[in-house]
Order: sequence, then structure tokens, then C-alpha cells
Amino acid sequence: MTDHLPFIAGRDMWSTHTDGVIPSAKMADGPMGIASGRVDERDVSVLTPSGIALAATWDTALVSRVAAAVGGEAKRKGVDMILAPNLNLARTPNAGRVFEMFGEDPLLAGTLGAAWIAGVQTRHVGAVAKHLVCNDSETQRDRYDAIVDEKTLREIYLLPFEMAARAGCAGIMAAYNKVNGAYCSENAHLLTNVLRRDWDFTGFTVSDWFGTQSGAQAVAAGLDLEMPGPPRFLGEKLRDAVAADDGLTAATRDAADRVTLAASRWAGGDAGPEPEDRDTLLEEAAAAGFTLLRNDGGLLPLSVDGITTLAVIGPNALAPCLQGGTFAKIALRPDAVLPIEALRRRFGADRVRFAPGCPPSPRLPGMPATPARDLHDGATRGMTVDYFEGHDFSVLPIGTETRDTNSLTWFHGMHEIGVFDRPGGVRASGLIVPAVDGIYRLHVGGTGSVCLRVDGREVFAADRRIAPADIMGVLKGGDSDMVELALFAGTPVLVEAELRYGPARAHGLWFGLGTPADPESLLAEAESLARGADAVLLLVGETADAGVESKDRDTTQLAADQQELIARVTAANPRTIVAVNVGHAFDPTVADDAAALLAVWYPGEAFGAALAAVLAGDREPSGRLPVALAANEADYPVLHAIPAADGRLVYAEGGNIGYRGMATAGRRPAYGFGAGLGYGAVTLLHATGTSVGGQARLTVDVRNEADRPTAAVIQAYREDGALAGFARYVIGAGRFESVTIAIDPLALRRWSDGGWAPLPDRVTLRLGTSSLDLPFSITIDLK
Repeated sequence: MTDHLPFIAGRDMWSTHTDGVIPSAKMADGPMGIASGRVDERDVSVLTPSGIALAATWDTALVSRVAAAVGGEAKRKGVDMILAPNLNLARTPNAGRVFEMFGEDPLLAGTLGAAWIAGVQTRHVGAVAKHLVCNDSETQRDRYDAIVDEKTLREIYLLPFEMAARAGCAGIMAAYNKVNGAYCSENAHLLTNVLRRDWDFTGFTVSDWFGTQSGAQAVAAGLDLEMPGPPRFLGEKLRDAVAADDGLTAATRDAADRVTLAASRWAGGDAGPEPEDRDTLLEEAAAAGFTLLRNDGGLLPLSVDGITTLAVIGPNALAPCLQGGTFAKIALRPDAVLPIEALRRRFGADRVRFAPGCPPSPRLPGMPATPARDLHDGATRGMTVDYFEGHDFSVLPIGTETRDTNSLTWFHGMHEIGVFDRPGGVRASGLIVPAVDGIYRLHVGGTGSVCLRVDGREVFAADRRIAPADIMGVLKGGDSDMVELALFAGTPVLVEAELRYGPARAHGLWFGLGTPADPESLLAEAESLARGADAVLLLVGETADAGVESKDRDTTQLAADQQELIARVTAANPRTIVAVNVGHAFDPTVADDAAALLAVWYPGEAFGAALAAVLAGDREPSGRLPVALAANEADYPVLHAIPAADGRLVYAEGGNIGYRGMATAGRRPAYGFGAGLGYGAVTLLHATGTSVGGQARLTVDVRNEADRPTAAVIQAYREDGALAGFARYVIGAGRFESVTIAIDPLALRRWSDGGWAPLPDRVTLRLGTSSLDLPFSITIDLK
């Protein structure tokens, strides 16, 4: 390596530099699959359950198997390293990306994160853990300053990353935000003192995309790689500074060594054969995360033969939320089976009846269009997209394609058509045939001046000049303008959405059509259907754009129309299963009158098959809560994470987040951390503890009283109420088992006076099945 500087900056949007000898490693966003580097709906990938859904499994072996499937997909797509897992914590239930995280507890997140890393790296694909650190909310995430004391930082927020480093992750990504006054990408305390000196981490560090804030300062602090390329601060930009500073020369050479070592290790190669059937694995993983919180009268599982009419009600039966709406969004396979179709297959099409109850309520509705022009590409859905060089759309476009999406994103150099590093424009056009008369809502947004036309008539226009530095924020926010328009059933209209932009590394245009609905008629139809059914599945929740980058939510509650739907359906038929399709803690009290309550999270592409299997009893909903559910929204220790005017975001609660904070404040949650029923009947009979080589080890005798196998998740907590260890074990029908929990010493450490205090001679641990159900207390002499 004669010239090392080019290696500390990306070659392009997703790849590291190559000199022809040292290979270039290609990265992609994750963790639910392999996100398209072009953010293109045509780049289909496997879509696994989300982070919080996998966290609900409490199953390290299963998480590792799912990650191995993602690793295999990566190599098939030519990807060498995945930007995953997300090891931030659900400090607030309203954080926009909670769905990507492994819950609110650092030990659970770190244990499952390490398992994910191990699984993906068995397929010769490197894992880059993200986002170091305290990127636990989205509001002003690229500029807020997390003010957090060292004890809290070490014991809570850094612990998952420490466990990832111990697991040998390929790299660690620095977050956008600041921590205690310094941007994470140039925070020497984090990148050097903690990662290199305290953890002996030998992998590389990388900025979040466009997250580098300086050149020499970042490298000196411990940043190895600026992404994406071409560089703004590192690489060639540092040549003059390096020539004048021997210390900077050494730092950049060390950084380049770490980057090239990772590229040489992970680039190319083969993932090997698939270890198991992927469809079966994803169905198993989705079902294992489903968390049954109430099952009055043993309503679940349903008797397939005993059901004459199963009423399936709710917007998420036809429009389920399978994933979040970040740049890591996965293009779904076109043959994925929706919940309603899967239920018809399992219970019989003649016995399953559907009513929406209320419409889905996405921030940006879909655009049910057919292309304005036939490009002889076989496309029958989507919009005709014309690309222009310059802002004059009266000339011939420089390229045209059909796109079946309502949200178009382009990165310079990653798309075959269009120009984005100089002024240009895009027009998306399609034909809409309204189903009913009424007032429709047309949406449009973009990274420049936008215009909406209907049958050639301009109905909305906004002239905007967006600075290149602000483009990514506009893209991630996804805000749109809306106009209302009267349309008539069966009368086609031509809708055109136009974007004119200036030069930037990325651009986007998005649009949608909101259809009219009669809320009372929908509710009445649902009530009538519920009243005459043997049982009701009420599938409610959110849409994919509820969980996004750069935006946090306002509330944990479901939409008001869904709350009314639940109340009216459960009043009509109490034999109702409320299945909640969200990616975060939610208000469970809305379903107090239902016989059963099931959290299904964001379950990935196998949602339909998994849901049908769980309702029919073919699979068990064996999940346990990775977040506590408060009885009242005000009981969450941190409900909103809004920085002050000066950008400071103070972590005033210290380590008292989630279930820990509720316990400290004396606020009992509606459902505790770790809670969940399954279909078995687990009884804890006896518990003992011992020390093996200074490590605490617990043994719990467990019996399953049910006539079917069930998963037991036995949990151990410290005296202060923090999770110290857990074990998941499947127990046969009527069987007795002894379950062992090995306590990781990391779970018992305390930070004090600038360092880790020695472990105590004796430790007392409480055992049970959730943070609220801990019947045994065991004291162990660690010496």
C-alpha cells in the first residue's frame, strides 16, 4: 500500500477504495434484509422480522439463524458488509426507529446483537454495529448533544456495543449526534479511549453516511473511514495536512490499515450453501416474536374445525406493516402472502370474512396508478418517470422508465438514468381510475420545487431552493403538501408530479392519493360482521412510514379511529383477538375488553403464514416483551426526547429507562418487561445458585403442565431490578426440565470513581418469568 490516504474515504456511495491489489468491500444497509443501494423497489431482498420482533423471541440461537439468512442474501447480492445491527436502546417508546432496536434493556440488546453478529459473519459477511452512541431518538438527531454521565453511558448505552466488540464485529459506525459536547464521529473518548484502549477493539470505525464533521480532528479522535465517497473531509482532502504533521500521518496510516484489513477479510468469497429453508425460518422467527399478553378463556389457539365464521377486521389485515420506513427499507418480494389470504388458506375461504373497519392512515398514501405511457417493459402498475437535464420539461427527456412506487429516491452515481450533480428534473405520470365519487387527497413532496397537475391542470406548485447540506434531512423527513380534489368513479385522470432541483448528492420525489371513506359505514359493517362470528381477529396498527429516520412519534396510542373500532367490535363480540401491528411500546389498555391481546410487532415477509399458523395452533406465539408497556403513557420515564434550544438533550433519568425507571418511580406497568404467555402452562418449582470460576450460575426446575410443548423464558434480575441473565428453553408436554442461566459478569459490573468497581463477593439474584413476576431470590458467593 504505497499511498494509504485514499483508503480512509469511500470510493462511492457504498464501497471502499481499491488500488487493484487490496479489494474494495461493498456495504449495504440492514438489518431486516439487504437494502437497495439505489433505494429502488425493484431490488427485492429477504425481509426478516425487525429488531424489536427478534428481541421479543429472547432466543439467541434463532436470532443467529435469521442473521445467517441475511448474510447469505448479502453475498448473493455482492455485499460484503452490512450496516447492522442497530444497538441503540428504546429510551423513549416514541423514538422513530425503535422497531430496529433490540428493546430497552442493554443486556438483552447486547446479547441478541452479539448473536446476530455471529450469525451473519458465519456467511463471510461483516457486521458493522450502529450507531455509537446515544442515537436513541430521531428529533434533530444530526445535531443534538446527548448529555449523559459516565456511569449511565458505560452501564447502559455502551454495554451493547461492548458486547458487539467482544463478539468480533467487523466494524462500528459512529452516530450523527454529539455526546457530551463532541460529535460521535470525532469523539476521542468514545472512538479511542473506550473502543481501542478499554475494549481492545481491532475492527474499523466508520462515519454514518454524510456524518463526518471534520478531517484531521476526526482521524485524530479515532475515525477510520468517511462514508460515502467521494470524500468531503478525509482521503485526498487530508494530503496537505498529513504532509505537515507526522502524528496525523501515523493516525491516517493506522486508520487505513484497519480499513484495508476489513476489506481483505470480508470482500468477495462465498456464503456457502443455505443451512435451512428460508421461508420456514422466517415463519418460525415471526411466530416466535409474537407476544401473547392475554388469553381469557383459552380463546387461542382457535379450533380450525370448530370455527364456522372467523371475522377478520382491521386495516392491517390487507395493509400490514412489515417493516419501518428508513433508508434501510427492504423491497418486498411480490409473492409475499398477506394476512387475510393466509388465513383464508388455513381456515377456509368460505369461513373467513373480512371488513376493514377503518382505512389505513399512512403519512403518505400509495398511488394506485397505471403508467401514463406503455414503454413495452411489461409494466401494468406504477408511474412513467421521465428524467430531464435542466428545468425545461418541454424538451425530450434524457431517459424514461416505469417505477411502481410512490417514493422515488436517487443517489448521484447510483442510478443509470438522470443527472443529479447538476440542475435537472423528474416527472412522474400515471392514470388514476377512482373507485368512488368523492373528495380525494393528492400529496406531493420533494427535494426541490414541486408541482402537481391533474389532466394537464396545475393544482399545486411550490417553488423551493433547498441547500445541498439540507437535502438528506428533507429526504429522511418525507414531509408532503396536500390538496383536495373532487374525482368521479370510473373517470380516468392523468396525474403528473414534477420535481425541479439543484445539484446535490441525493434527491427525491414522493406522491400519494388518499381516497375518500365513510367512517360510520365502515364501523357499522365491522360491528355487524363481528356480531355474527364465532371469533374475531382484529388486526390494527400502523403503516410503514410511522417508523422513520429523522422523526419521532407523538404518542404510543393507536389512531383514534382504530381505538373506536376496537371498542365497538369488542362490544359486539367479546371473543375478539386484538393483534397489534406496531414496532414499539403501545397502549395495551385499549384492548381491555378483548379476550386476547397479541403483539405482532413488525414481523417481516412471513407475517401472513406466521399469523395463520399461530391462530390455528400450528405454532406457538412464544414471544416475551422486550419493552415494558405502561398502564398510562405518562408513566414512561422518557416519553419524548426533544432537545433544548441549544441542542442539549439531557439524559436526566440516568439508568432509569423503561421498566427500570417505572420500578424506581413506583409505577407498575400494565405488562412487565419479559412478560408473555405462550400456549403452555409453565410452573417454576425450585431454584438454586452456585459460582463456577467466579461466575454466577443459576438452575431452575420448571414443569410444563400443558398438553403441548411450550417455550419458557426464565429471567434473572439484580436486586436493583436490572436484568442480569436469561435462558429460553422449550419444554415438552407435561415434562419437567432443569434450566441453567449463566450470568455474564458484564451484567453485574458497576462504574464508580472513574472505573469499574470490583465485583462483589456475594450477589443476590431474583428469578421468574418477567420483571413483575420474580418468586425466587438466590444469594450466591462469587468467591
